[in-house]
Amino acid sequence: MKIKLGLLYGGKSAEHKVSLQTAKAVIQALDLTKFEIHPIYIAETGEWIKGAQLLGPVADVKELQLHDGEVISSVALNTEIFPAKEADETKLDVVFPLLHGPNGEDGTVQGLLELLNIPYVGNGVLASAVGMDKVMMKNIYEQAGINQAKYVWYIRSDWEKDAEAAYKNVEETLGYPCFVKPANLGSSVGISKCKDRESLVKAFKLAFEYDRKIIVEEGIEGREVEIAVLGNDNPQCSVVGEIVPKTDFYDYKAKYEDGDTGLIIPAAITEEEYEAIKNVAIQSFKALDCSGLVRADFFLTKDGEVLMNEVNTMPGFTPFSMFPMLWQESGIRYSELIEKLIELAVERHEEKQKIKHTF
Repeated sequence: MKIKLGLLYGGKSAEHKVSLQTAKAVIQALDLTKFEIHPIYIAETGEWIKGAQLLGPVADVKELQLHDGEVISSVALNTEIFPAKEADETKLDVVFPLLHGPNGEDGTVQGLLELLNIPYVGNGVLASAVGMDKVMMKNIYEQAGINQAKYVWYIRSDWEKDAEAAYKNVEETLGYPCFVKPANLGSSVGISKCKDRESLVKAFKLAFEYDRKIIVEEGIEGREVEIAVLGNDNPQCSVVGEIVPKTDFYDYKAKYEDGDTGLIIPAAITEEEYEAIKNVAIQSFKALDCSGLVRADFFLTKDGEVLMNEVNTMPGFTPFSMFPMLWQESGIRYSELIEKLIELAVERHEEKQKIKHTF
């Protein structure tokens, strides 16, 4: 029997297009002898679309529509992707949420799947919500004693009442350079590097376009390194990779549009540095009660100090994204990684079924 796999992609988020890239890659990598794929597209308006509604206009060539006429592949998709009894609403065996950003990566969809009692890939409600909110994440890491850069945060209403006080607090607490970010977005959307008051003012305005809460972090002189974490209660780590931006910092354009970034895998670090990064990554994973997958991002200073930057509970997941590339270098191919994540989802779901729900 094939595993009935639901693929959730798109989403009502500024990271909608990133999700489409992920969905295309995963569908093309899945073994159709093992999986019966049920694509479910969430439009930017919030509408959920599935089944025959996603097919292209050519009857004899089933192309999966992503949005606005873009197709997921120019290759004909066989009928196994769209089972003959699609209308029967067969219960899915497992769901893979290929969603990035709010309304997908932040615990909202995870909560829905919990209510439906369907196994799903990735982090649960709590880890997803806290991992999405950079302020809450950093507050928890501070409580856990995890070394990280200094930060301050603001909500829009307080900033509107006294913007001058906010700017002054940043300058006195963090200084320049600093980074201004929406608290609840990923993929470097809405992020600015600030070197003076003028750029700080512009950065606040930009970040508040994407969120009612923003975070400002001190600039750290150090290498940007990342490690991938895989597992549930006993997580494992990949090799470490290094990001070498050719621009001022690793922004959205460098990540997804012009590829103007160097990725070094594995990074040239010592065994002691690797162990330190791995240990903090696992500590961070457990502090948020994560499951399935996480990409942990760090700064590595000239003195060998490891500073936690953030974790991403649904990292970029195309074959050319850092998370899959780190595991590729560690001996797990992209298609194998997808299947491993599905196995972990089922394992975690079965563990949850042991909980007593009646008294």
